[in-house]
Amino acid sequence: MAGPLRVLVAKPGLDGHDKGARIICRVLRDAGMEVIYTGLKQTPDQIVTAAIQEDVHIVGLSILSGAHLGLSEKVIRKLRENNAGDKIVVVGGLILDDDIPKLKEIGVVEIFPSGVTLEHVVERVRELGEKALA
Repeated sequence: MAGPLRVLVAKPGLDGHDKGARIICRVLRDAGMEVIYTGLKQTPDQIVTAAIQEDVHIVGLSILSGAHLGLSEKVIRKLRENNAGDKIVVVGGLILDDDIPKLKEIGVVEIFPSGVTLEHVVERVRELGEKALA
C-alpha cells in the first residue's frame, strides 16, 4: 500500500451511543491507518463534507438505531452527487441479516454486523484499502 489508508468513521442520525465506533477507531489506528472520527449525530451532508475534506478512502458508518438502510442510501447518494462516489462505504452496527443484500444493492461494500471480531474488521478494511490505494 502506498501512503496511509485514511478511514472516516461516522455516527449518522440520532443514535447517541458511540462506544463501538470509538473502539473501531482505536483498532484501525493501532493497525496503522489514519482514522478521522466525526462524532455523534452527524447528518449525511456533514459526513460527505468531512469525507471529501479529509480525502478519505473509506467511509465507515456506525449505526445502532435501525435506520441503516435510509442513512446509508443518503450518504452514498450524496457522495455520488459530490463526485466522491469512488469512496468505499462500509456499515457496522445492529444490522439484520435480511438487510445485508439491500445494503449491498444500494452500494455498501462491506457490512459488519454486531458480534464480528475486531480482527475481521481490521483485516477486511485493510483489504478494501489496498484496492482503493492500488
